[in-house]
Amino acid sequence: MIIVLDTNVIISALLSPAWTPAKIIARWEAKEFDVAISMPLLEELVLSYERIRKYFREPQEKIGLLLKCLKRVSILVAPEFRLNEIENDADDNRVLECAVTANASFIISGDDHLLSLGKYHGIVILPPVGFLALLKLR
Repeated sequence: MIIVLDTNVIISALLSPAWTPAKIIARWEAKEFDVAISMPLLEELVLSYERIRKYFREPQEKIGLLLKCLKRVSILVAPEFRLNEIENDADDNRVLECAVTANASFIISGDDHLLSLGKYHGIVILPPVGFLALLKLR
């Protein structure tokens, strides 16, 4: 199974190991599923880091965790098209492009624009808690 993690999920996982997104990262590290990511999503993560660094108690440790996660990326995709499905937030379209290119089964996001779609081209869009519940049923 291939999933796409919205950058907000990855950042939340970095902020607290007790939160649901961190539990999803742990399941990924246990190889329960593959994660696809694209260069635009990686760039968004890098650009977001400066804004959130102040919330980290131990920035160097969190940077290491971020790099570890990125190194573990199973599938790096390069979308060759641009979507404009979500007009209010162009960055959300990058998540959709990644998922379509990777032929992902799920997008995991905390973003209301994406979650309101529910499904896009057969790709189910779930919040982290919903995806974790689904994993527990398997």
